[in-house]
Amino acid sequence: MVLGIDIGGTTTKIAGFRKRRICGVVSVQADDPVTSASGALGKFTDEFMLKLKDIDTIAVTGVGANSLGNELFGIPLKRVPEFTAIGHGGLFLAGLEKAIVVSMGTGTAIVLADGREIRHLGGSGVGGGTLIGLARYILNTTDFQNIVDLAGEGNLGNIDLNIRDISKVEMGNIPMSATASNFGRHSDKASQCDLALGLVNLVCQSIGMMGVFASREEKVDQIVLTGKLVKLPQAGKIFGRLGKLFGKKFVIPDYAEYSTAVGSAYSISPVT
Repeated sequence: MVLGIDIGGTTTKIAGFRKRRICGVVSVQADDPVTSASGALGKFTDEFMLKLKDIDTIAVTGVGANSLGNELFGIPLKRVPEFTAIGHGGLFLAGLEKAIVVSMGTGTAIVLADGREIRHLGGSGVGGGTLIGLARYILNTTDFQNIVDLAGEGNLGNIDLNIRDISKVEMGNIPMSATASNFGRHSDKASQCDLALGLVNLVCQSIGMMGVFASREEKVDQIVLTGKLVKLPQAGKIFGRLGKLFGKKFVIPDYAEYSTAVGSAYSISPVT
């Protein structure tokens, strides 16, 4: 078995890989990379009733990968560049040969991935960290599930302005229901739930449009979404509307939250 560990800014994710098949995933939170990697490995072996000798190699990636040595509990470590892991993970999980892969972590990274190359196209500071940070200042919460629950009861009509709110005629091929201004409504009727949904919509639309622009530039119609933000119940609808509007297909594969960990393991996993 090969393990892939993605050591992020706040969460460490681990994926088990055998014969290029996923055989388990777990995640942990810790304050430092060594503690989080050790905790993730311990949790993985306990949960799937494994012994350390069952693991051949560990592929590590992410912002905390360079804080580790050359082995973990006696198991050799191989470092995989994060953008390589993002690309391989997105393609493998989506079952595609070529795509734009968008990794929605604390911030957002965008890569072009195909069988020949993994190329970093750019990114943005808008990501999961943005959602949590704004929620802290606006909603007085940093709990992801609390934000999700609040947003589930929200009404965007009290937060955003649509095209129909500012124009009586259509603007090209843009539907009247399209967002003209995030948080442009300035309504005194906005509730905490409305604000939460507005934040989710703002972050997802910003990331989605970056994916659209990248796909246009690279002439690729498939955009694979990975990272924790795919767990937002509203994400599928928001990205689906953007895809329909701009003629692109957003794909959210199974295990998308663990995609970078999967990609790191895939990168060093034997073909057979």
